[in-house]
Amino acid sequence: MMESYLNENFEVKSKNSSEEALQRWRRLCRVVKNPKRRFRFTANLSKRGEAAAMRRTNQEKIRVAVLVSKAALQFILGVQLSDYKVPEEVEDAGFEICGDELGSIVEGHDVKKFRHHGGVNGIAEKLSTSTTEGLNNDTELLNRRQQIYGINKFTESAATSFWVFVWEAFQDMTLMILGVCAIVSLLVGIATEGWPKGAHDGLGIVASILLVVFVTATSDYRQSLQFRDLDKEKKKISIQVTRNGYRQKMSIYELLPGDIVHLAIGDQVPADGLFVSGFSVLIDESSLTGESEPVMVSSENPFLLSGTKVQDGSCKMLVTSVGMRTQWGKLMATLSEGGDDETPLQVKLNGVATIIGKIGLFFAVVTFAVLVQGLVSQKLQQGSLRSWTGDDALELLEFFAVAVTIVVVAVPEGLPLAVTLSLAFAMKKMMNDKALVRHLAACETMGSATTICSDKTGTLTTNHMTVVKTCFCLNSKEVSSNKDSSSLCSELPEPAVKLLQQSIFNNTGGEVVINQNGKREILGTPTEAAILEFGLSLGGDFQGERQACKLVKVEPFNSTKKKMSVVVELPGGGLRAHCKGASEIILAACDKVLNSNGEVVPLDEESTNHLKDTINQFASEALRTLCLAYVELENGFSTEDPIPVSGYTCIGVVGIKDPVRPGVKESVAMCRSAGITVRMVTGDNINTAKAIARECGILTDDGIAIEGPEFREKSQKELLELIPKIQVMARSSPLDKHTLVKHLRTTFGEVVAVTGDGTNDAPALHEADIGLAMGIAGTEVSAMLCNVSLCEPFILPTKGKEKEMLCCYILVT
Repeated sequence: MMESYLNENFEVKSKNSSEEALQRWRRLCRVVKNPKRRFRFTANLSKRGEAAAMRRTNQEKIRVAVLVSKAALQFILGVQLSDYKVPEEVEDAGFEICGDELGSIVEGHDVKKFRHHGGVNGIAEKLSTSTTEGLNNDTELLNRRQQIYGINKFTESAATSFWVFVWEAFQDMTLMILGVCAIVSLLVGIATEGWPKGAHDGLGIVASILLVVFVTATSDYRQSLQFRDLDKEKKKISIQVTRNGYRQKMSIYELLPGDIVHLAIGDQVPADGLFVSGFSVLIDESSLTGESEPVMVSSENPFLLSGTKVQDGSCKMLVTSVGMRTQWGKLMATLSEGGDDETPLQVKLNGVATIIGKIGLFFAVVTFAVLVQGLVSQKLQQGSLRSWTGDDALELLEFFAVAVTIVVVAVPEGLPLAVTLSLAFAMKKMMNDKALVRHLAACETMGSATTICSDKTGTLTTNHMTVVKTCFCLNSKEVSSNKDSSSLCSELPEPAVKLLQQSIFNNTGGEVVINQNGKREILGTPTEAAILEFGLSLGGDFQGERQACKLVKVEPFNSTKKKMSVVVELPGGGLRAHCKGASEIILAACDKVLNSNGEVVPLDEESTNHLKDTINQFASEALRTLCLAYVELENGFSTEDPIPVSGYTCIGVVGIKDPVRPGVKESVAMCRSAGITVRMVTGDNINTAKAIARECGILTDDGIAIEGPEFREKSQKELLELIPKIQVMARSSPLDKHTLVKHLRTTFGEVVAVTGDGTNDAPALHEADIGLAMGIAGTEVSAMLCNVSLCEPFILPTKGKEKEMLCCYILVT
């Protein structure tokens, strides 16, 4: 009976619970002994309502701003803006524009003001910065800038002092009643027995109250400090910034107006700013405005808002407003007061505490009534019902104290809080193992996982990649050392080497820079870094190639197309498109190939079979394969045109080694013995995926390996038969991974954990019961949608039973 009552009234989801469900259990727990303590770690729904209202206001503001901007463009040349007056303190600090003006330009999408101040370059000049070199690192200059424009932090509630917790502990209704009892006891006792004998009982009650209050307050204060430490860990986000001409990683909280920030797909925009340069930038503004349609950002629409996410493309951004000067700062200040959803176990235990509390109160009232009835009966027998003495009053007070004691003992007011604190303790232990739990509910759900859908790259593998095999001009060669690369360079025709270097250094999302120590550093994803390292080993010059060719258009890599393409203007004139990506996809777009003499020849059946065999051979050796190709654009090209998808000439194929993490096989075996099914879902070649899965112990003889396109074509009936047997899914799209997770959860009733690191993993991470994002190489989008961020995956247990989170935790940490 109790179970059905709890399920009906105290049932919430482990994530994304409806507001109705959260409100329902609160109404049933309205009367409690100490609401301040009981509901300390539950969500503040009124603050969430304020945040939702703020989002709606933002959406309307931006909609109006866009309409005004469009109208302004039609007569902007005919309107003269009144002269902007720089505030005196801003001018004295060496700047020519104030924070309010910058905020009104970006937040209001004010094209007129933007043009009036000279566009991006004009505003950069007024901020005393450079769009190429960034800010000067001089401490005095940075401090002056910080005083004028503020810091990139939103206002947080001040740390609660110890005495506030003491005051909250005093709010307990039963302690208040006992306090009244103590006062009455002191008054009656001193009046009848004098001081100090009559004060013993009353002072004893006071001492008990003080002991309970200070023990409770001390415990709560220590736990609040622990939660504050965990909250700081959650907010650690780094971003690529150019300062003093050097590109470096920096905390978003150190950003100042004038900084040049580098954004790529999956990043969260860390402050309000203006687009400087970039390609194909799509911004998701739903977190700020609730608008689901992505916005294209370019030199025509250069406004970037803090808190939004880069859905596609890459760019450089000039920071204009930070912290509480941005709408995101104001929104986050409200959201931070809203708190996290309470966990299912917390809610159920609140229900249990409420039921037990009612039972305890009933028995307390009955006990008090019985004791009073006994005293009255005794007085009736003695004929002294009309005569009441001080001793009788003290006896009645004792009866009342007994009843209150029953309520104190029977009502488990601290039970929900104790569970919260035990979950926080589990979070702390996991944080010591480099696993940051973002949502308390994950600690509950993790131990009951029955299926894990794991990404391959960076999760099962080390994510430290190197090019070890190549096939250029139809000749395969192992290149595991720089000596091999030099040998390859001498074997290939010179035109082919130049073409290869041009392809590697122009068609990349990475960059080769000189760091502050004067050493060469490669920035970008591990795959990009491996290819750039290979290009440098061939004697290539990254900066030289980039300066020789002008980038006309870039289509960054994404998990749907599984390729990256660029169009470059050649030094001698003419246009050329370069493409790289999944080997079979790029090869299918080719109709020509470079032969052993470096000449362009038709891609006949023999050459096609040779390249396919090479790709399969590399993949069967657990190598990640990428194909490089190019096409001459003899008919010209406009930036409005899409980059060609066919007619390419195949330059060659590279095989990239990404070793399996030590201990993965043992972890997978441990999960299997605990009844947890591990599946690999990757965007890689199916042969590569199968080789890695066998090495990890994921793919067994009775398991199925399937490709995403084939999975997509299956009917609902076929999926029901197929999904339980799937152990490997290769060439999967984000939608494939999401579909698999959704079916496992809804159709098969599995508790699903998903691991991933990229933007392509975001839908599945959001859908899963437990989302685990890889903090090492993960994007901010995946980190924000997950329940747990892993900083060092696959730390194996040293003393088996000392781990708290069963095999699921062992696998993913």
